Amino acid sequence: MFVGHLAVALGAKKVEPTIPLGAAVAAAFGLDLLWPILLLAGLEVVRVSPNETAFTHLAFDSYPWSHSLVMVVAWSVLAAVAARRLLGSWRVGVIIGVLVLSHWALDFVTHRPDLPLWPAGPVVGLGLWNSVWATIALEGAALGIGAFLYLGATSAKDRIGSWGFYSLVGLCTAIWVSQPWAPVPPSASAVAWGALILWLLPPWSHWVEKHRAPEGAEEAPLRYAP
Repeated sequence: MFVGHLAVALGAKKVEPTIPLGAAVAAAFGLDLLWPILLLAGLEVVRVSPNETAFTHLAFDSYPWSHSLVMVVAWSVLAAVAARRLLGSWRVGVIIGVLVLSHWALDFVTHRPDLPLWPAGPVVGLGLWNSVWATIALEGAALGIGAFLYLGATSAKDRIGSWGFYSLVGLCTAIWVSQPWAPVPPSASAVAWGALILWLLPPWSHWVEKHRAPEGAEEAPLRYAP
């Protein structure tokens, strides 16, 4: 899943308005931020396999450290503790941890059985990616809901807050929805290097949020006497 991860990050802002969007996006995409680094280090393996599923040309042969359920739980706890220390709130920390864990849950829905429960353990996956149109419908609906919740929880302070948000969502959507018709990647290393572009999403989200405010925040000064 791809834009589904963005959807839960956006929706988290409705649950907890104080959570930084950049942190929420980093948590929701966290496993995929770690994955290309482990690929390039030779610790995990992906294989280019045309038509592996209807939606992707990749076979995820081995990714126990980034995507096994046991390790994801460990990453979730680590992220929660780190967020608590950095952001000063256990509530925000727990939400960050849940966002990390949500990545595995959403991947479980889309992947064919290739997600290990633990390193070298049995693999699972419901295989939504076997249907292009079901993937587009379900994941697209999730993104729509996430964007709706975020826009209901925040408002743009200027034009950057508006077009910056829509360009973020639009570009992610374009990358995601084009996957079934995109050229087959030339190599696994090209996949790994290309996946590093995901590291732009957290700072981009942070930049967008600097130009947005919690819904109704602009009205707060009216309650105070001059």
